[in-house]
Amino acid sequence: MCLDIGDKRIGIAVSDPFNTYALPVETYTRKNLKTDLQKIATLVKDKSITALVCGLPVNFDGTPSIQTQKANYFIERLKESLGVQVFTVDERCTTCEAEEVLISQGKTRQERKLYVDSLAATSILEGFLNDKNKKQ
Repeated sequence: MCLDIGDKRIGIAVSDPFNTYALPVETYTRKNLKTDLQKIATLVKDKSITALVCGLPVNFDGTPSIQTQKANYFIERLKESLGVQVFTVDERCTTCEAEEVLISQGKTRQERKLYVDSLAATSILEGFLNDKNKKQ
């Protein structure tokens, strides 16, 4: 499962059982840390997730940003509360790419808000799976 972690929303995507492709699941609107962690824990349990991939937002030059620190804090809380392996990957440009796809499909601003984060999570997971499968 993959998370695109933002201040207001978390995009969620999963892979197929063979780890060959990614599918968007939902865009979760954040409530508070405890509720957010419970939501992710429930998904991990219900979907029998064995590993979590989290997008790490960095500046265009690859240096850490304030968002990187916020995401890392949430990721550390996830590691403490979940019994699965957690990977982090560079998520530069994934939200912009997802936004462009939705615009090209004629989605309104409100519609894009509903799907952009889960689509970005799908992109992050696809990149992770592609890298992993190339190494095998």
